[in-house]
This record gives sequence, C-alpha cells and structure tokens, in this order.
Amino acid sequence: MSLLDQIKYPADLRRLKPQELRQLADEVRERHIDVVSEKGGHFGASLGVTELTVALHYAFDTPRDQLVWDTGHQAYIHKILTGRNDDLPSIRTRHGLAPFLRRDESEYDAFGAGHAATSISAAWGMAVGRDLNGHDFDVVAIIGDGAMGCGLAYEALNNAGHTGRDFIVVLNDNDMSIAPAVGAMNKYLTGMITNPAYNKMRGLVKEVLHRTPTGVGDVMEELAGRMEESLKHLLTPGLIFEELGFKYVGPIDGHDVSTLVDTFKRVQKMKGPILVHALTQKGRGFVPAEDDPWTWHAASPFDKVTGKGTKKPAVGLPRYQNVFGKGLIELADADPRVVAITAAMPDGTSTDLFQKAHPDRYFDVGIAEGHGVTFAAGLATQGVKPIVAIYSTFLQRAFDNIVHDVALQGLPVVFGMDRAGIAGEDGPTHHGTLDISYMLSVPGMTVTAPKDGSEMLALLRLATESKDGPWSVRWPRAAVPAEVPHLSEIAPIEPFTWEILRNGADAVILATGTMVLAAVDAAEKLAAGGIRCTVVNCRFLKPYDRAVFGEMVRSHPLVVTVEEGQVSNGFGAFMAREIDDLDLTPRPRVAALGIPDSFIEHGARDGLLRELGLDPEGIAARVEALVARKAELETV
Repeated sequence: MSLLDQIKYPADLRRLKPQELRQLADEVRERHIDVVSEKGGHFGASLGVTELTVALHYAFDTPRDQLVWDTGHQAYIHKILTGRNDDLPSIRTRHGLAPFLRRDESEYDAFGAGHAATSISAAWGMAVGRDLNGHDFDVVAIIGDGAMGCGLAYEALNNAGHTGRDFIVVLNDNDMSIAPAVGAMNKYLTGMITNPAYNKMRGLVKEVLHRTPTGVGDVMEELAGRMEESLKHLLTPGLIFEELGFKYVGPIDGHDVSTLVDTFKRVQKMKGPILVHALTQKGRGFVPAEDDPWTWHAASPFDKVTGKGTKKPAVGLPRYQNVFGKGLIELADADPRVVAITAAMPDGTSTDLFQKAHPDRYFDVGIAEGHGVTFAAGLATQGVKPIVAIYSTFLQRAFDNIVHDVALQGLPVVFGMDRAGIAGEDGPTHHGTLDISYMLSVPGMTVTAPKDGSEMLALLRLATESKDGPWSVRWPRAAVPAEVPHLSEIAPIEPFTWEILRNGADAVILATGTMVLAAVDAAEKLAAGGIRCTVVNCRFLKPYDRAVFGEMVRSHPLVVTVEEGQVSNGFGAFMAREIDDLDLTPRPRVAALGIPDSFIEHGARDGLLRELGLDPEGIAARVEALVARKAELETV
C-alpha cells in the first residue's frame, strides 16, 4: 500500500515519520501527473510546490492553522492532500472540483483564489482578525508563480511589516508567472541569490569551520554566522524584506522537504512578521515541463511517458485570440505608431506573435493590469497608439485606471478584451461577464462587440484610427465562425453603425457580439414556426446607431436584446432606458437575455451557454414564449 493511499487529510500526513515525506512527495507528484495527463488542467505550478505543500501541511496544524494560497493553480497538490484526491479527475468539469480555491469546497481552502497577488492581503486580514478575536493559530500566505511582481503584494507587505503581529509569508520563487516573469523584482530575486560571491563565501565559511580545532569552534561559528548573515543581507533579497519589517529566512531549497519542515517548525516559534524565501522549479519532476514551464503551465491530455498530446489536434477555424494576434501584426505593419501591451499573458492573448514581429513595440508589464493601463495612457499622450490586450476578467483590476487615467483625459487607448463572456473550465474567477456593464458606465468610452473575426479586426483598425477617446473591443474564448482574410481585404466599418441581417414584423432581436449569429440561427428556427424576427447586429453598444434603433423600436411590438454578458446594467438595461426616453405610444414589450445576476460555475463553454439559454435553441424558445405571452395579454 502506498503512502498516499493512507492519506485522506493532513492529520493522516502528520502521522508519518519525517523520513517518509520524501516518498509521499514523489507519490503525490505522480498522482498529479497521472490525473492531468488524462484530464488536462493546470500543471507546472503545482509540480513545483509539491514538497512545499507536503511540508506546510506536515509542519502546520491545518485547517486550524490557515494556509492562504495565491492564484490557485498552485494548489492541485493541496487539493490531493485535503480530502479531494478521489475527486481530482473531476477538476474543471461541470459539477466537478473547482480549478482554483473555493471556501465552499473545503475548510482547508481558507481563502478563494483565482486572480494573482491576493494572498498576502487576505492572510494579513485573517491574522488581524485572529488577534482581535483573541485566538491563537498561524496564518501563512503562499505567494509565487510571478504574483510577487504585482503591486498589491507590496501594498500588503508594507502594511503588515511594521506591526509586530505574528504572520508568515512564504515566497515560492520559481522565476516564472505563466510566461517568464518580467521586471526589476524578478531580476532581484533570481539574480542575487545566485551571486557567485555569496555562494563562494558560504563555501569558504563552511571550510574554515570544518578545520577549526575543538574549543575554538563555538566562537568561530558565532563569528562565521554573523559574517554570513551580513553577507546575505548585502547580496541576497533579504534586505528589501527586512526593510519592509519582515524577518527574512532563506533562500532555502524548495524541493528539500526535510529542510522545509525544519524551517517551518523553527519559524513557528518566531515572533512578528516573517518571510520564508523558497527556491523552486516550475514543472519539477516532469522533464518536458522543467524544460518548457511556459508551455506546460496548463496542459491538454498527454502521454506522460513521451509528453506528447493525446488529444486530437484541432482542425478547422482558428480561435479569436490567434486571429487577433495575426491582425495586430498587420495593424502594426501598416502603422508604426501601434504598440501592444499585455499583463503576463502573451500566449493567452497571442501577443507573443506580435512580440516576434515587432519586439521593440511589445510590452509585457507583468501581473500589473492597473500599471499597464496607466502606462498605455502615458504612451497615448505622445501620439503612440497603444492596444492593451488583457482578459476581460483581469481588466476589472484596472477599472480606476481606465476611468481616471484614460477616459477622464479622453486618451485614445484601445482595450482588447479576450475571454469576454463565458470563459469555460476556469470558472467564475475567469468568466468575462462584467466588461459590458463596466465599460458602458465609463463616460467617453466607445464600447464594441464584433460578430466574427473579420469584424473584430475592422473594429480594432477603426479604433486605432479614432482620436476621440478610448475604445473597447471584446471577443470570446472560442473559434471564429468564418475564415478571416488579411486586414487589407476587410472592408471598413462606418463608425457607430448597426447592421440589419434579416427582417421580420413580429419581433426585433438586438444582438451583440457572439450572440449575433446565434440570434440569426434562432430567427430561422422561429420562422419555421411562423414567427418573423428582425435581427440587428448591434456592434456598437455605445455610442449606438440611433437611426436604426429608433426605426426598430417603433416598428416592432417586441424588442429582445441578447448579450454574452451580465444583464444587470448591461446592454439590455441600457437599451431599455433609451426606449423609455423615447416615450413611445404604444410602448413595445422589452426583454433582455444574457447572463443572470449570479456567478456562473465552471464547465465547457458550449454547455454553459446552453444552460443559460444563450444558444440558438434557447434564444428561440425565449422569443417564442415572449410572443405567445404578448398575444395572450392582448386578448385579455
């Protein structure tokens, strides 16, 4: 029987002998590889914290002691050791384990995590709450995988460091985020700890101590310890954390489980804020992931022996993100003022393609969305044309920068929002359901949603040509519905115009973005049953086509809006208000279809859209019911 078979919860783990922890780490790492190779999922980050996770649960009395993991894709090993091993194959599937941490999934998930750099702030709040309540337990924040480059982490360190409260931060330093980490802090953390002078001095100190005669050793050991400590403060990252008020411990080998356990047990006896600096390797224990941690951050099913994918290669049309990356290059080829900005997601936004074509006009700001937006605003003041490519859900973190630094000054910054709408298996932390609502609320923001890949590039081109303030363009995590030609072959779009795709007298469907073609399909189904619908491509949400809008709402008894965004304060709510302002008699019946006012769970994108009634069948059924209800009311 393996050791892992004996482990259900961390209490079982803590009954093992210290010398058995190495074997357990090997077994739990193999379990992670087995499951992800079969099912797919986040991969490299959890491999890199295997020993660290085992040591944390062995040294601390979880769940009484609170472990606060950052981001959550580091936490697959944590899930295995906290009662979820049997269910791990269900991760990221509908009704299965969540891809990230969820307080409602396990008492061992002390704080939910999906976005980066929240751990220190949250854990600090928990430590203060503990003291206010007069309780006594340890709180440990585990931050890494690039999140230490986010400003929120430093705000928390600055706040916590000089208080004297007992609080532990573990820095999982793997020199990576999803792509290779960028910025001065990354260079500081990874460069100084490998400083040859420091390591040479450490070796010299050990050699001198080894040769010291008995009797003199104690004095020499104390002097050597002081010398090494001074050198460490001079040449390693400890200095910056000490200045922030933390006792610095490290750097230590994050793959030596015995050293980690010993360190954590010593740290438990120390007082005040402490930072433990552990050096780890992303993808540890699986050679392809060690060699290419960027690609292996997340994986589709693969052969664990060869590392080759077992999923049939995708055929057919490319994803929106790939079309965007190619089109972005074409935009920059035609206009030397176009630059691209992303926030640690070059592969996810396909700006990595742009980097290869125009490296001097590509900027990855790291996990620092707010900085990226204000940086873009600065560029725009100099006549540069910045396109900021950030996931819809991550751009939420920069809302104030959008309002204060871009929109208030009327600067022509273009926001390209990937993963808008239902993002799929990553779940509620990654669904881009709010960007329509929050972009509509920003004065001066042009808000657009293309129906396909060609329209997306046409809108992006129009946005870079505009000088009347910021623009936003959103697209889904999906394949484009039709082939996309070179940008030069795509016809221009007249600003702020809508497109009537079919006509019918019974109802008008005002559709945006991905819902346009779904609405056309729905209208065809309805026509077979005798219900005739007009379908309008409302590619400009704000400012909108007032002429077409006025004609449509005056000539149809039923107006249905459809959007792949949250209906609360979304496009439908905006249109309803505009219809009210027309003060029509009779007033048409108005209904808004979209994502409800709730957080949507994880699952396959198509399945979730079907559940939400945002597929052609769901839209047709809703319109049919509305038409029938209107007829019923008219006969009363």
